[in-house]
Amino acid sequence: MSATGLEVFDKTLQTTNTWLKEIGEDIGPDRQRCYHALRAVLFALRDRLSHDQAAHLASQLPMLVRGIFYDGYRPAGKPELLRSREEFLKKVSMELEQIRPLSADEAVGAVFKVLVRHVTQGELAKVIHTLPEDIRALFPETTANAERRTRT
Repeated sequence: MSATGLEVFDKTLQTTNTWLKEIGEDIGPDRQRCYHALRAVLFALRDRLSHDQAAHLASQLPMLVRGIFYDGYRPAGKPELLRSREEFLKKVSMELEQIRPLSADEAVGAVFKVLVRHVTQGELAKVIHTLPEDIRALFPETTANAERRTRT
């Protein structure tokens, strides 16, 4: 039985719930925290990417997650020149201020794991390649290795 009456909406709800569940495996089952972690990390990543890079990444996201990715997006002044791990984590932290304590490191780690599982290796390698080394290091090691292999 369809929850929404439209298969495309049912599929994006199911996929988004899978993503939130996977994030919850790392940060705990509180769905609200999982949503906020996903949102905060996607915003920081989106704002660090060029318009084209953000669009290519967004095309790989479930429709509902793509909506979260673009929520409140202001393309002027993008990409932001976040050059260090600390700057990137600070941006994530600012989005997490309204929820029960969750470190930016935890949020980034959980969301980046989900991106590794669900975004194609080629697209993710392109995204990672555009990031400064300090921010690249936040991705799981296997992804960083795959990105290095695509450059050589």
